[in-house]
Amino acid sequence: MVDATASFDGNRLAATEASQRALPGDQAGLSISVTSTEGLAAYAGFCRSALFAPAQSAGWILNWAEQVGPNLLVATLSAEGRPVFALALEVTAKGPFRVARFMGDRHANGNFVAADPQWLAIADIPAIRSMLAAIAKARPDIDLIDLERLLPDLDGVANPLALLDHFASPNLSLAVDLGGGFDALLLRASGKRKRKKHRSQMRKFEAAGSHRRIEAPTPDEVDRLLDAFFEMKELRFRKMGIANVFGDEQVRGFFRALFTDALAEDKPSFVLHGLEVAGKLRAVTGSSRSGKRLICEFGAIAEDDLGHTSPGDFLFFDNIQEACETGFSVYDFSVGDEPYKRQWCDIETQHFEVLIPLTLKGRVLALTLRQGAGLKAFIKNSPTIWKLTKMLRRKAVGQAAPTTGEDES
Repeated sequence: MVDATASFDGNRLAATEASQRALPGDQAGLSISVTSTEGLAAYAGFCRSALFAPAQSAGWILNWAEQVGPNLLVATLSAEGRPVFALALEVTAKGPFRVARFMGDRHANGNFVAADPQWLAIADIPAIRSMLAAIAKARPDIDLIDLERLLPDLDGVANPLALLDHFASPNLSLAVDLGGGFDALLLRASGKRKRKKHRSQMRKFEAAGSHRRIEAPTPDEVDRLLDAFFEMKELRFRKMGIANVFGDEQVRGFFRALFTDALAEDKPSFVLHGLEVAGKLRAVTGSSRSGKRLICEFGAIAEDDLGHTSPGDFLFFDNIQEACETGFSVYDFSVGDEPYKRQWCDIETQHFEVLIPLTLKGRVLALTLRQGAGLKAFIKNSPTIWKLTKMLRRKAVGQAAPTTGEDES
């Protein structure tokens, strides 16, 4: 691996001003700009032809900027005046440190920076280093660039950030290959048992009144499904004894805007599904569409009189079946290794992380974060220790084990 910090010396910084100007030597024809909110429109325009993951889409970036109001920067690498690589980040305080990270914090998973597909075929480390050096020059207040949960590739195209020094993320990402259709999938994944369970659940739902799977088609339905999801998640996180990452009103406003704006697209890039039984939402999922991949970004279930019927499993069954029928090749459960995902999944993806210290303080923080990630990976990769950790966490708030169909990561 290459040491990404090696390029941050005085000579390199002097040669890479944060402005639209050509770079010297073997990087002739390339230029770099580092802007703030005024760069968002250009970023959105670039995304119309770029390759990117959902959390780097124009919709995600623009809505996070509007709803959360972060201290942001947009760094763009251009070739012959045309953008080929763009990095949209928010700058946050981490104790005495200033850290630049993907917009969305822990909600941004499976990350792949917006890039021109043709440029990716020839992407090299000097160009990426020059962009990072330009950020250091334009924003001397930043101690560390922390890029988490990066995809190793997107649609078979290698992630250029893997050229930098990196390490494995603590959490695996799980997915299921939909090749051959739903019937073929069930043949590989205990289909007879799954169908039997699905029919049994359906009978229980019908006995309770009626049931239907819905997709939010209007802003009002987006609000209704998200209201239910936020309520479900708040209760679950409280019982798990961990912080509610969906609790902040600005974050909730972001998701409302993200899924509402997507309704205007011919094929919405973000979509909400819900399972309604006897007029009440019992399970909700929020998904993104990325090429041939349908990604479950989040999900939750109601803990009520029908919680024992596993409404989350029922909704996943229907979501995966529809994904097969509509031509997706992969159903991605995203980050987190949970038993309900393992019931379906046959693809493991190891995300990676990149830490780029820009100051001496940043080097100290990078070392601490890397050691912390290693410890977290050790805990989560040891079934006994991880089970004990979750049990102690729940015991601290006096709760039992979680209901199937939700993450506990």
